Amino acid sequence: MSHPKRVMLIDDDPDDQLFFRDAIHIVQPGLHCELTSNCQEAFRKLELPPPPDYIFLDLNMPVMNGFECLVHLKNQESYKDIPVVIFTTSKNLNDITKTQQLGAKWFVTKPDDFKVLCKKISKILQKDSLDGVYTI
Repeated sequence: MSHPKRVMLIDDDPDDQLFFRDAIHIVQPGLHCELTSNCQEAFRKLELPPPPDYIFLDLNMPVMNGFECLVHLKNQESYKDIPVVIFTTSKNLNDITKTQQLGAKWFVTKPDDFKVLCKKISKILQKDSLDGVYTI
């Protein structure tokens, strides 16, 4: 199994960004973790090669929310095949259903516990065990 080389997080919360980055470095040391605070910044960074192996996307952001960002990503030829992982505080069934219909690969509710976050990220990066699973 090949391991991803780059992941991108689109999240406007600096604390969540650091929590996520620290978890990535524990789960897969050496993996490049690109942090972006909004969708517009992410789109600019996506223009630079190489593309990320995964995009983790928060739903609740100002200017362009995660739903709008997901639609944009899936409508762009160069981004549409990058797996998008919804990474949010939401547990709303409508959000889960809508993001799945819009093309997200997985839906992860942000845990408060660092070890739980590491386990969830590890499952995603070892995607073999997640066939048919949407919420993690």
